[in-house]
Amino acid sequence: MGGLKKAKVASTQTGQEKGKEIKIVSRSVVTVADIMKNQRALKLLYLISLATNGISEKALAHLVYSMEKDSNVKLGYNFVVIGDTPVSKELTNELTTLKYTGLVEVSLKNKKLYITGQGKEVLDKAASIIQDSIDGLRKVFEEIWPKIAPVDVEASLKAVKR
Repeated sequence: MGGLKKAKVASTQTGQEKGKEIKIVSRSVVTVADIMKNQRALKLLYLISLATNGISEKALAHLVYSMEKDSNVKLGYNFVVIGDTPVSKELTNELTTLKYTGLVEVSLKNKKLYITGQGKEVLDKAASIIQDSIDGLRKVFEEIWPKIAPVDVEASLKAVKR
């Protein structure tokens, strides 16, 4: 049952020793002041505010894609269409930034994006920055929203089933 036990021999390494290297990567922190300087993020925040009952991330991607494709509104997002769903890395990153700064929140109930009180204050302060785009964005939103609403409802139903 026991068997022979081998004696443990301490080995000394000469030359190079094995070890792990730690790399430190610095990441910049995004603030509300940075958002105020970013017109594209402010326009995205405004679009989220237009959806009074909230908007799912999928519906927002469809909305922005349709705005850029079908109308003359250019927000500057690059899209790749996978199946029937438009996907944009820049849009996802900007949404993450808006959530991180507390300007947009995600409802736990239906996974929709809502503008916060702080987000409304930022829009009020930034109205002069995006003033030339507000009317155009509202008009295009009202035209395209009936086409996008079913996508939003579908995303809400999937979120509730989970």
